[in-house]
Amino acid sequence: MAITKDGQTNGRRQFLGGLFAAGFIPAPTWADAGSPAFLSAAAKPDGSFVLCGIGADLDIRFELPLPARGHAAAAHPTRPEAVAFARRPGTFAIVIDCVTGAQKAMLSTPTGRHFYGHGAFSSDGSLLYTTENDYEAGRGRIGVWDARHGYQRIDEWDSGGIGPHDIKRLPDTNTLVVANGGIDTHPDTGRTKLNLATMAPNLAYVENGNVVEIAALPTAMHKNSIRHLAIGLEGQVAFGMQWQGDGPVAALVGTHKRGQHIALMQAPADQVRQMSGYIGSIAYSNDGSTVAVTSPRGGVLQLYETDTLRLLNDTSIADVCGIAVNRDYFVATSGNGTIVQVKNIAGAHVVRPHLSWDNHLISV
Repeated sequence: MAITKDGQTNGRRQFLGGLFAAGFIPAPTWADAGSPAFLSAAAKPDGSFVLCGIGADLDIRFELPLPARGHAAAAHPTRPEAVAFARRPGTFAIVIDCVTGAQKAMLSTPTGRHFYGHGAFSSDGSLLYTTENDYEAGRGRIGVWDARHGYQRIDEWDSGGIGPHDIKRLPDTNTLVVANGGIDTHPDTGRTKLNLATMAPNLAYVENGNVVEIAALPTAMHKNSIRHLAIGLEGQVAFGMQWQGDGPVAALVGTHKRGQHIALMQAPADQVRQMSGYIGSIAYSNDGSTVAVTSPRGGVLQLYETDTLRLLNDTSIADVCGIAVNRDYFVATSGNGTIVQVKNIAGAHVVRPHLSWDNHLISV
């Protein structure tokens, strides 16, 4: 059963859902789902999986069952519904009514495709965009789904590269930015990386199905897979990378603004090394002055200053990965059930021992 903050069961959710459907009360909003500030997938001790709503006070607003391990989610901009994506190379995504807990739709990839665990809505919520692997062609695709009519698949676009992972929408536009990680994989070989020698990650900007701009890393950094994205209020993009090369890497975090070159965040070699070549998630502060990144492999959260492109500080948090912003502070989640408030250094800790948080914390 899905449990609300006050301990009530699904019965209340179903009752409210019936009233909404009958037209007796206004259309539901996120407030009817407990006003969550964040969404995150999690695993429970019994081996089951859930999608959770987390309040700004770090209390759990709801736990809704998932059929398998989740990765990231996409929150609808107006309706209290979320799309929960399977961990790659998953072939399903579930649309969940976060008020009633009901499954509204199941998205399945076409033959020869799998999801990469991320998606984004159009500004009006009418369309959902998903990153996908066309693994026979070795090319990234963007699936386009009609969220007004049962999430029917209505189109697909080229992602502008190989291995698209994260996808975001620039503020006040329907321009998408895609993190093409550059790594070719095929389900027949699991998660084996097939093209490390020739991989070419990039950021691709897509408008109405057309790739309108591509930003690439310097040649010497071509094995630095661009994986996760954060978007600032003025359309600036921050991205976290995962190093596939031998030996040390100079940087794992970068920023970009359309029409400009990629800029790489700088940190002392020891601080870069402690991230173990792996950025798991990334977020901008509300004022755009700071970028936070996490490494579950290194057990470290780092804060960078965007004006100077320099590391501000870091803090150790075991198995930390999810990161999102709330007001003037960041919130981070870890695989051991910890939720942490972070401003300049780690602050309040809340532990949910019955939940192992998955990779991403998504703002609602």
